[in-house]
Amino acid sequence: MKTLFQFIFLLSLVLTSCSTVAQSKYSTKNKKAIQLYEDAMRVDVTHYDKRSGRVDYKAAINMLEQALKRDNNFIEAHELIAELYMGYKEYDKTIFHLNRSIELRAGNSTSAFAYFLLAKAYYQNGQYENALKSMEKYLSIGSSREKFTPEVKLFMESCEFAIYAKKNPVNFNPINLGPTVNTKYHEYFPTLTVDGKTLLFTRRLPAPGTEHGEQEDFFVTHLVDGKWTEAEPMPNNINTPNNEGAPTFAPDGRTLVFVACVDAYGSYGPSRSGKGSCDLFITKKVGAQWRNPVNLPGGVNTPNWETQPSLSSDGKTMYFIRGVQRRDGSKDQDIYRAFLLSDGSWSKAERLPDIINTPFREESVFIHPDGRTLYFSSEGHPGFGGLDIFMSTMDDNGNWSRPVNLGYPINTEYDENSLLVAANGELAFFASDRVGGFGGLDLYAFEMPEHIRPTKTLYMEGLVFDARTQRPIGGRFELIDLSNGKTIITADADKLTGEFLVSLPTKRDYAIFVSYPNYNDYSLNFSLKNQDDTKPFKLNIPLEPVIENANVRLENVFFDLGKSTLRPESQIELNRLVEHLKQNSTMTIEIGGHTDSRGNAQENLVLSQSRAKAVMDYLISQGIAASRLTAKGYASTQPVYTDDQIAAMGTNEERERAHQLNRRTEYKIITK
Repeated sequence: MKTLFQFIFLLSLVLTSCSTVAQSKYSTKNKKAIQLYEDAMRVDVTHYDKRSGRVDYKAAINMLEQALKRDNNFIEAHELIAELYMGYKEYDKTIFHLNRSIELRAGNSTSAFAYFLLAKAYYQNGQYENALKSMEKYLSIGSSREKFTPEVKLFMESCEFAIYAKKNPVNFNPINLGPTVNTKYHEYFPTLTVDGKTLLFTRRLPAPGTEHGEQEDFFVTHLVDGKWTEAEPMPNNINTPNNEGAPTFAPDGRTLVFVACVDAYGSYGPSRSGKGSCDLFITKKVGAQWRNPVNLPGGVNTPNWETQPSLSSDGKTMYFIRGVQRRDGSKDQDIYRAFLLSDGSWSKAERLPDIINTPFREESVFIHPDGRTLYFSSEGHPGFGGLDIFMSTMDDNGNWSRPVNLGYPINTEYDENSLLVAANGELAFFASDRVGGFGGLDLYAFEMPEHIRPTKTLYMEGLVFDARTQRPIGGRFELIDLSNGKTIITADADKLTGEFLVSLPTKRDYAIFVSYPNYNDYSLNFSLKNQDDTKPFKLNIPLEPVIENANVRLENVFFDLGKSTLRPESQIELNRLVEHLKQNSTMTIEIGGHTDSRGNAQENLVLSQSRAKAVMDYLISQGIAASRLTAKGYASTQPVYTDDQIAAMGTNEERERAHQLNRRTEYKIITK
């Protein structure tokens, strides 16, 4: 709510000035005290610094202190010094001088504004009961209807919330990440890979060649045997003599988006160009090398101020902060989002709805890897004062819930931001300058209270390689929700190493497809609806090149038990096969149906033939010529596992899995 406080501060100075001009007498007769007071009133003219664009009001405070030494009953001096202390966030002194002025005026002649300012000072000082009483006193003087503005309504709600929340604290035990991460400098704005093993953050350092200048650079640390390694700077094509800050990783840590701002010479850094004072830049890691960052293509960057990006785990949505300059010099900061387009650029950004954004400041936005839980800092929702951290969730229709304050003591009367929640939803990170750190802002971790946790998100890691040569290759991953056919995650394996890391939100049934040019799709299905395990999935993915006689399994073709009717969720994979056949217009295939060895052999043969025919009929219905397709039922004659192999397996679970692998639908490339 600091934007509101700035307004109050300026308004109070105007009111004091007007009342002073109108008065023929002060509450003191001490001429020296009056002279000091009037000199303090002229400080905005006499102590204006053109270089910084600021007024040094501390000189005025010193004059008013001298005036009060000469007459401690000088009411106007108490009122003005209280307003000035408010501007410097010295709330104890603000409260003292306002209460003294109210006492001296004996209540009857006290302006409503004195109670208004006193309420704000109490609030910012964490004294919420006193703040509420002072605001109620303010409303009782004169017409309350004109005074009960949206700002006052929010203030009253915030006081009531804070009083309740402090009496009902959440569990909160922050642990400093230690000297390998934190230093005497400021560390903040962390971002984490989905496996929780790589942490990137911003560190503010002394700028080389300057006496008091500072610059922001990125540092990275890795979790090894439960401890964070010594943080190292990112390479010189990422870190520059200019400022780089507020980074966001893609889940696999191979795409990085960050903000860079112009320096005094209008430069974003070596070989960088942009559109506004601060722009978003993107870089990708191939093998062990980070490419040179480029201005984020598309409609996100503008002549305004774009910063603090957060990339969704599907790689398709970017949340960020846009600041628009107000006439008074402050920034109107709101949360925006943009979407990745098919050509690799980003759409024009849209502002999140008013249930999230307020007339006050929003910043430090973070979208969790579950894709639907948003954390952000705001001054405009009921809270404890300053920036509080809130959580909102998006439903299946794209609507956001009313933001929830994370509670006390995660939030306090001070500013809280830079929240990062790990994929598992249990661990969170934030920046704080609390007592006991290494100096400045430090990074801390804490266990997230259960009621404000996002959906648990696991991850899958492994290698993509050529099934024939074992050579690592790239691969495009698509994770699809089988209940609605929507693509939840897209990601790419590294082209040089074949390594991949893909996030997996729980509580859903999935189909996963991996594709690469000149290779047949790889498919897999699994359920995370009842998944409580926190262990990652490890999977090596062999891609079959498009060659004759290659067998490709269709993992996401489903039939009801003992039937040959395709279930609706089978269309996801079969539609991909349709596109594959259209792109390879000369290819002919045989569709093979297979069963396990249990049951009647003749019935299994008929069933396998019927299922293969059902798949062929579907492909024909989607425009594939019948002359390119044949269907054949093999029953149990071509098992993945023989009966003897299954019998030798140690558990019923292993044996049942083997039978499932034998029950399958495949296609074989007859001609390319």
